[in-house]
Amino acid sequence: MSELWIHPSLLLIGGALLLPLIPKAFKKPFLLAVPLLTFAVVLQMLGTPSGDHGVVQFLNWQLVFGRVDALSLVFAVIMSGMCCIGTLYGMHVEEDAQHSAAWVYVSGSLGAIFAGDLLTLFLFWELMAFSSVFLIWFRRRPESTAAGFRYLLVHVAGGLSLLAGIMLWMHERGIAHIRFEALGEAAYTPAGLLILVGIILNAAVPPLHAWLPDAYPNGTFNGSVFLSAFTTKTAVYALCRGFAGMELLVWLGVIMSLYGVVYAIIENDIRRLFAYHIVSQVGYMVAGVGIGTALAINGACAHAFAHILYKGLLFMGGGAVLHMTGETRMSQLGGLYKKMPWTFLLTLIGGLSISAFPLFSGFVSKSMIVSAGFANPHLYWAAFLLTLASIGTFYCNGLKVPYFVWFGKDKCSAEVRDRAGDPPWNMLVAMGLAAFFCIFLGCYTPALYNLLPHQAEAQAYHPYHAGHISESLQILLFTATAFFVMVKLRKIEPHAGTNVDLDWFYRVGGRGVLWLARKPVQAVDTLVGEIYRIGGLGPLMKSAQQVGEFDNHIIDGAVDGIAGTVRRIGGWLRGAQRGAMQENLALAFAVVAAAVVAFLFIF
Repeated sequence: MSELWIHPSLLLIGGALLLPLIPKAFKKPFLLAVPLLTFAVVLQMLGTPSGDHGVVQFLNWQLVFGRVDALSLVFAVIMSGMCCIGTLYGMHVEEDAQHSAAWVYVSGSLGAIFAGDLLTLFLFWELMAFSSVFLIWFRRRPESTAAGFRYLLVHVAGGLSLLAGIMLWMHERGIAHIRFEALGEAAYTPAGLLILVGIILNAAVPPLHAWLPDAYPNGTFNGSVFLSAFTTKTAVYALCRGFAGMELLVWLGVIMSLYGVVYAIIENDIRRLFAYHIVSQVGYMVAGVGIGTALAINGACAHAFAHILYKGLLFMGGGAVLHMTGETRMSQLGGLYKKMPWTFLLTLIGGLSISAFPLFSGFVSKSMIVSAGFANPHLYWAAFLLTLASIGTFYCNGLKVPYFVWFGKDKCSAEVRDRAGDPPWNMLVAMGLAAFFCIFLGCYTPALYNLLPHQAEAQAYHPYHAGHISESLQILLFTATAFFVMVKLRKIEPHAGTNVDLDWFYRVGGRGVLWLARKPVQAVDTLVGEIYRIGGLGPLMKSAQQVGEFDNHIIDGAVDGIAGTVRRIGGWLRGAQRGAMQENLALAFAVVAAAVVAFLFIF
């Protein structure tokens, strides 16, 4: 298209590069201006027709950096908006590199969402991985450093799988066929499956999920807010774009929803608990993509939209606790509601939203996916299991965390209790904005439904009917009753310890590889080196010595003898010279004349 189109990722990358050069007096306004401008550019696209922008011809490929349609825009709106909220939340952080890394990370997510071809998708996919790891490393603790390296290695492996699938895809269909569209039946080909593996790794689908609860709790208090919002939901977008209706995803999504809930129930660290619930909630979206109907895709998009807000709010609450007390283990907290009342209230709103409480955002998004499952008799099992997973969601986020962190028995140390208090104003305002939208979207559904890609189904769906409300309230009431009975009976208490997950395999595997490199491989390398030194290097040095002696005595002797003779002749000739050119010429002519006369007389 001919009209000017500004890629929102360019604004964030440019802002990240300029931030260190901005004077300190203008730093905070600049921190707010860049994400707000990015958000405004995305909102401006809502009034433009669908189409391709930023088309670049590169060799034999046509790269599309700006595919604008209803599917890309619903994700772009919430992600650019969350960038504003996340930046405000961490605005008081003085280290420019943290903000720059966060903005580049968001730019990678937006670039992947607007990518119209597979190569552009891969470019921004890798930008996300290599920029987001710094949000973990910037915490500067040994466990954060280790978690960051594991995170990076896993995502590099996923990126290689994605790239291999893309290369194989182009090989099978022609080098120019790189448009990122629905794969259909080709999703089950080797190329399609390699692409799928690269995407579902970012979606944290078990057994490729352990990087998420390993890395996100080890990020900085504000970095984890960004991490919770972008990687997994960008993967959900890619699944919606390329793999809608793939039945395998229904199974994977249901497993995710239950797996994440089970681990969250037994978790002690609040940010790790929230991380496991990312796995669970993204499971709903993956299942929705697998169902593949218009209602299910709408549900996946709506739930991703709502999830970014309420999960960001929960991580902001957990980050506030970490930032103010230095502690996130429930076994070391309790009774903080008097010292952190605003943090408690706002985090509770996030917990009610993720629990699909009526009048909150999760209620109007999650129900779309479950309804799409019940619309197909062959998928009743999936719909029932997704409903079952919602019990654990309310148990953890709406009951367990609020009770054991802000109420319950006070287990805080004196240092934690003295440090506790509501965080700085910018953190509370950011949490307040996220909480407002969690309630606003739950009460005024057109604000969300008007953004969804399938408008006819979105306008026809009404979540607030008697059956849905009654069902939800019964589940919530049953869960609350069971929780408080178990509390009364002292059957549930947070306890310190490590819950073994599938990351055990690559942790132990990593130690095994390190042992293998240090012991057997090093021993073999040392043995080969000794054999080479004795059997190869020794004779080579002896031969070199003999060649050197031959060179010194024979070659150099002959060359030096010739050079000496030439030097002596030159000296004799130099002695014969008188120094005057005329005399030398006369002498030369006289010698030549004498030689000629002698020749004539002799012959």
